[in-house]
Amino acid sequence: RFIIMISASQHMRRPSSHGCRARHSVRTCCVATPSPNPLSVISASTSTKSAPVSGLLAFTDGSSPALLAGVAVAGAAAGAAISKVIGAQQPVTPLPPAPTPFGLPSAEMMPTDVEHIAGNIGYHAKYSAATTPLEFNTEQAYRAYANSVQERLVERWDATYDHFEREDPKMAYYISMEYLMGRTLSNAVRNIGLQGPYADALEKFGKDFEELEMTEKDAGLGNGGLGRLAACFLDSIATLNLPAWGYGLRYKYGLFKQGTSTEGQFEMPEDWLDSGNPFEVRRDDLTYPIRFFGEVDKVTGEWKGGEEVVAVAYDNPVPGYGTNNTINLRLWSTDPLSTDFDLPPFNAGEHLEAQEKQMKATEICAVLYPGDDSLEGKALRLRQQYLLCSATVQDIVATFKRRQAKKGLKTVNWNQFGKKCTIQMNDTHPTMAAPELIRILMDQEGLNWTQAMAVAKDAVNYTNHTVLPEALEKWPLSLMDAMLPRHMQIIRRIDEEFMATVKPLAGETKADAESRIAVTCIIEEPKPATGTAKAEDGKVRMANLCVIMGKYVNGVAALHTEIVKADVFNDFYKMYPEKFQNKTNGVTPRRWLAWCNPSLSAVITKWLGTDAWIKDLTLIEGLKAYADNKELHAEWRESKLKNKLHLLPYIEKWTGIHIDEEFAKKAMFDVQIKRIHEYKRQLMNIMSVVYKYKQLKAMSKEERAKQTPRFTMIGGKAFATYTQAKRIVRLCIKVSEKVNNDPDMKDVLRVAFVPNYNVTAAELLIPAAELTQQISTAGMEASGTSNMKFMMNGSLTVGTLDGANVEIRECVGPENFFLFGAVTEDVPRLRAERARGEFVPDPRFTETKEYIKSGIFGGDKFEELMGSLEGNEGFGVGDYFIVGHDFPSYLDAQAEADKLYQDQDAWDRASVIQAATSAKFSSDRTIDQYATEIWDISPCPVPGLKDAPAMPSSSTPSASAKPTAGAAA
Repeated sequence: RFIIMISASQHMRRPSSHGCRARHSVRTCCVATPSPNPLSVISASTSTKSAPVSGLLAFTDGSSPALLAGVAVAGAAAGAAISKVIGAQQPVTPLPPAPTPFGLPSAEMMPTDVEHIAGNIGYHAKYSAATTPLEFNTEQAYRAYANSVQERLVERWDATYDHFEREDPKMAYYISMEYLMGRTLSNAVRNIGLQGPYADALEKFGKDFEELEMTEKDAGLGNGGLGRLAACFLDSIATLNLPAWGYGLRYKYGLFKQGTSTEGQFEMPEDWLDSGNPFEVRRDDLTYPIRFFGEVDKVTGEWKGGEEVVAVAYDNPVPGYGTNNTINLRLWSTDPLSTDFDLPPFNAGEHLEAQEKQMKATEICAVLYPGDDSLEGKALRLRQQYLLCSATVQDIVATFKRRQAKKGLKTVNWNQFGKKCTIQMNDTHPTMAAPELIRILMDQEGLNWTQAMAVAKDAVNYTNHTVLPEALEKWPLSLMDAMLPRHMQIIRRIDEEFMATVKPLAGETKADAESRIAVTCIIEEPKPATGTAKAEDGKVRMANLCVIMGKYVNGVAALHTEIVKADVFNDFYKMYPEKFQNKTNGVTPRRWLAWCNPSLSAVITKWLGTDAWIKDLTLIEGLKAYADNKELHAEWRESKLKNKLHLLPYIEKWTGIHIDEEFAKKAMFDVQIKRIHEYKRQLMNIMSVVYKYKQLKAMSKEERAKQTPRFTMIGGKAFATYTQAKRIVRLCIKVSEKVNNDPDMKDVLRVAFVPNYNVTAAELLIPAAELTQQISTAGMEASGTSNMKFMMNGSLTVGTLDGANVEIRECVGPENFFLFGAVTEDVPRLRAERARGEFVPDPRFTETKEYIKSGIFGGDKFEELMGSLEGNEGFGVGDYFIVGHDFPSYLDAQAEADKLYQDQDAWDRASVIQAATSAKFSSDRTIDQYATEIWDISPCPVPGLKDAPAMPSSSTPSASAKPTAGAAA
């Protein structure tokens, strides 16, 4: 056998910053028929019986040819250096037509039959798995499986980039601090339609594909709904063939891994990168300088000095479903420079001092949301946010300029920037993208202030995700001035010009307008010390900056958007009503129904007679015709029971709680999973469990036997410095210990706090859930996304009229939703009444609170936690989240759920209705609205490649199994 290596590196100009990986210049893979013996298969990969290698291409300009085997060298690094190639507003010499960097992908995809896939797995087991030779253990098999799938992603990835480069569509760039992606392998192999062939190929090795998929660790890139939403959006963008990318940060240790003990929560670093990530591609050729601190020259305006780090890109392919389009999630990390290592002090024994600069660089991307109680913590968070914004905007500008140059233009037409680029800031974390874009346009590209402002305001959009004041970020003015002096010059000018435009509206006085300025301006000036009051630093209001600079501003649920317009940004809404839109959140039906719940998906496909609902969820409405069908009810229940039993080993592994099958068969599985926060009211949930436990203890054995058995599960992470949230976790654990060790509760009540809640846990908990708690204080949850996932999987909801609950209830009907609690309009009045001492607690609330304070749960009286529910007003007391007011109606709603569960047909009908009316909450619908109403982008499908199968045939029920038309009757 001859291995021929042909290098074209000396003849290739630097390719695109948005191109694909350049990991191998050439690789040929010899494939032989697999053998059941794993080692035989691995050995066979060196056989002389090689398969043809697709993707042989030549440079059309006569330069050196390159062999390509699934890994293209499509556009690698012009982004980082492009500013030196094209000067803004200056004549440029257009680059000659690119011969192949944007024309690499072959018209043929890699073979997808079982034999070729098995051979490819064997190749990777020997050459790519990086494990002990001549073994084929689970880790090695996972690595081989993952690397094989990644090659198939790369060919789609390359083709997508190539197509976008050729077509030059308007691109949307989604910037988010979080992406809660979950496991890549299981989702990717199903999205590209190769689950069946890979399962069969791995069987030849004696390996179960699901067991190998469980080996992968969840990516530590997010915390809660914000990150999960962003991940769903990427899936929908790719599936809808839209030209858009995601940008984020690559956190080495994630938020934290949550551990629990009898004392509550403790935190450990995430270990998701300890063994590497087989799906990411490090782009050493794509780096950008990021500056902090320093000073601005008063004469030239040049920002210089200070600290500088280098942002390096890690690319992650995101495949669409039923399409070849595969987009990119580009994550930035920081690498220490060798020049920052101070060798003389190191050799003198001052080792830490010698590495100080390098450590400061690596700490930026170490942890998601580092504690910010200290000034150092705030500074680190600000560094993170600016790194994300600066590297991303530099990359976007480089792409725009490169594509302008490819058109042969003499100058860069910056008037086209907003027609080719749109930036979506996911919450206030990426706010600095706007002033950073202005800085680059003025300081590097030569635009004047008016031009730069016009370009920026035409390109930037803002999504608000919260009404909580603490989440509308305000940075200390002194910190901003020190760390980002050039940007503060820009922000001050934006603020001054904005304030100058504020005029009295109809019916307003000049004093009214001045009052509005105080609320809407960006900078809160410092307050000097007066009398006993200490001096206060000024603040930079990031949300105000977002609204002023944003072309569009959107909320994420109908109720939330109305609150944004009527309260949070009311003064802005009066001035710019045309800016404000609603985009109700959604979740991808692929990961959150089709893939995580295959048994229910099979039932849905059978009764609809098609699996097309996976891509068009509006088709699921067809289930409503069979909502009363007893045959469907039986299959629905069987699927739910299968999921419940599938969950039990996970619960026992991570909590030590054993639930026997008999209890699981008769008990309602009740789940609340979301980050721990007082407004999400996990405290009210566990207090209802305490009340139920106390009532059950007072019953006779015969009375208890008549009650609806329930298994309550609560999961979520409490932020490391959020003391009250950690107390809630501790109470949940203590209640669980007490209840589960009480023999009287064995057949009627069990409780578990599920630790380290993440995507993988949700993929098990949500399909098994029959009831979900969506119980936030009305008006405080922007939208929620777990409520949508539970709904899609047939779970009924106990909930308030908050966030997307309002729209869910409208879809399922009031009779299929357990409503309780105050409405948004009542909350301010209730708080005012409490402050005046007018609140009269329900006896059940007082009884429960005193029972907890008695020390019944592990001897801890939870005085600080219960104290927050007492008193009338003040920080940490006065029941700000109105748990006491809503508790009685909450207990009533829980009782209604218990009663309905005993009527199995009525419950099953309501469960079918949940799934059948969930189409509105598909992220495909949400993204289509962003694309048409905010981004103004159109689908750009990749042509010329064989379509991927719609769904693995092994899990697609026969269409002939569809019930007859009369079955609905």
